[in-house]
This record gives sequence, C-alpha cells and structure tokens, in this order.
Amino acid sequence: MKNVLTLALLVCALVFSGEAVAQDFSGMDKSPMDMASYPSDYKNSDKAVRVIYSRPQLKDRALSDLAPAGKVWRTGANEAAEITFYKGATIGGEKVNPGTYALFTIPGEDGWTVILNKNLNQWGSYFYDESGDVARVKGMVSSGSDSLEAFSMTFKEVDNGVHLIMGWGTTRVAVPITFVM
Repeated sequence: MKNVLTLALLVCALVFSGEAVAQDFSGMDKSPMDMASYPSDYKNSDKAVRVIYSRPQLKDRALSDLAPAGKVWRTGANEAAEITFYKGATIGGEKVNPGTYALFTIPGEDGWTVILNKNLNQWGSYFYDESGDVARVKGMVSSGSDSLEAFSMTFKEVDNGVHLIMGWGTTRVAVPITFVM
C-alpha cells in the first residue's frame, strides 16, 4: 500500500510539473520597452523623474506617417508612455505634483505639444481624453546630425534642471524640467 501511494504521488508530481514547464512565452516585442531616468546613474537611487516607453522603429517609413503632425500620439509604441515625477517639478513652466502620468505628444513643425494626462494604462492614444490633462507644454524642435532608427528618450542635464529629449529620425524635441526642492 505504501508503494502504491508513493507511486501515485510521483505520477502526480510529474504530471503537474510538466504543465508548469510547458508554458508558452511570446517572442521579442517589435517595439521593445525601455526606460530613461534622471539621475541616470545606477549608483544614485534618489531618482527625480523616470519615463517608461516602447521604442518603435522607422524601418524605411516616414516619421510624419508614424507620428502625424497635429494628431495626439502615444509617444512611442504600444501602451502610452508613462512619466513618473518623484519630486515636485515644473515641466515647460507648468507645475506638476509628484506622481505618474501618461505622456502624449502632438507633433508639429514649429514645436511639439507635450501632454501629461492623469489617465494611466491606455493602449496607444485611441482612448485619450483631454479632460484628464494635467499639463500641456511646448517642446522645442531641432534637428540632429545622426538619424535614430528607434524612437528614443533621455534626460540631459542643463542649468537649473534637465531637458527631456525625445528623438526619432533626425527630429529632436526638448522639454525643460526643473525640480522643486
């Protein structure tokens, strides 16, 4: 009887462990998720701001087709990008409380409108609701000398704060951020 019970337990263990190992995992995302933070060094755990976004690729397509001028864009791919302020800040002169916000943009030739929206977990900009806007500011547009295949974001330290820099193709957009101490 003891051997039958041991054998039954062994068979159950093998059946259930096989199911746990046989999980299906999705392949690599075509627009992988990335993160940029300030300060960017890993030794400093006292972050002031962080942005999480997905990185679409140009793949011989025009930036104007992927992020059309005058239309709200999710600022990346997949879910709308999210920016977290760990400290009070001003972005483009607008005061922002600590917290996490969806980050949308409206591309334009003379500048990009950068939008912080309180409605999180949005797929793309399909359900964007202007009534959730916390701030709308202008980003300064310039051209870079190198073309970026993948949409990218970084923070650049400047006098009195940082600039959130967004780049894709040769387009660069800078948004000034200062932190309330």
